[in-house]
Amino acid sequence: MIKQFATEEGTKNYLKRNPSTHPSYLRHQQNLFLSSVGIGTYLGEMDEETDQNLLNAIKQAVLNGVNVIDTAINYRGQRSERVIGAALLDLIQNHAVKREEIFISTKGGFIPFDGTYPQNPTKYFSQTYLETGILNEDDVIQGCHAMSPRYLEDQIERSLKNLNLETIDLYYLHNPETQLEELPEDAFYQRLAGAFKIFENKVRENKIKMYGIATWNGFRVPSKTKGHLNFGKVIDAAVRAGGAEHHFKSVQLPYNLGMPEAFTNQNQHYNGEDISAIEYARRKDLIVFASASLLQGKLAKHLPQKIKSLFPGCLTQAACALQFVRSTPGITTALAGMKSEGHIHENLQVKELPRLEPNAFYNLFVENP
Repeated sequence: MIKQFATEEGTKNYLKRNPSTHPSYLRHQQNLFLSSVGIGTYLGEMDEETDQNLLNAIKQAVLNGVNVIDTAINYRGQRSERVIGAALLDLIQNHAVKREEIFISTKGGFIPFDGTYPQNPTKYFSQTYLETGILNEDDVIQGCHAMSPRYLEDQIERSLKNLNLETIDLYYLHNPETQLEELPEDAFYQRLAGAFKIFENKVRENKIKMYGIATWNGFRVPSKTKGHLNFGKVIDAAVRAGGAEHHFKSVQLPYNLGMPEAFTNQNQHYNGEDISAIEYARRKDLIVFASASLLQGKLAKHLPQKIKSLFPGCLTQAACALQFVRSTPGITTALAGMKSEGHIHENLQVKELPRLEPNAFYNLFVENP
């Protein structure tokens, strides 16, 4: 197992080794220096070719200024976690990086396959989770999601093994709104507090350093919509689990040029004011990771020329899309899938550019391109 975890000194030293980066490429939050572009590991087939491409991409990204790596246990049937573990071990053993320099996040909630699609998914699920007592049928929502205490404990241990890590820097509850779409609100937030209590225990055991929630629709949809996450109640659940000094420190949400709702929708209530989820997180000093920054590759290929002209210095459509996300007030890191050196080169053009000034950024929403 790879010992240690990301530290302030380690992450600062890592980014010092990339002298060409613009100062605004860095984000200093929760006593860590994080790159404003991170590598995601969601897409791809469950096969050895994709494993090898991802392995090479992770190593190249880390060697070229990316110290944020995001994954989930269900991504590619646990294979993405295992590739990250192998890449980290290789980088560390070859003295290319130190563990303290790299920030690793993963997620649990969706029930994962194990390396490939099982011939009989029902039999796999029953043998792996029901017969072992890890899950009861009542724990499972929509046939795919669970967040009961024993299940989350099991998933954290599997992720630690997959990643070859002694400690995970950030552990997310993955798309908890999946349960909110089915459960009464009070029952949901009670389950949420129970999940957070497990995470607080794992922090004390040094299995994780902090936790959060990774969402898809929960923070984007209007407040009256089924599945909408109330940020205040999420924080209350963390306080019930860990007290005022709880370790709920981060959220992940989809945000890009085609999906700006987490910034534009005023669907959260804070001290008598309606604000967006991103603004709420900013006021709470939470680390905010934007998933789907390139809209799963679509914004790297189909960005109108008039939009591109709004991002001076960006030579590619992918760079424009990432510049939009990383310039958003409140966003810490824009996550993007990368599986080739070409993708890495395109995406990391922005590390030499300043973020858009706030006025220029806000003008994106009022000017007609």
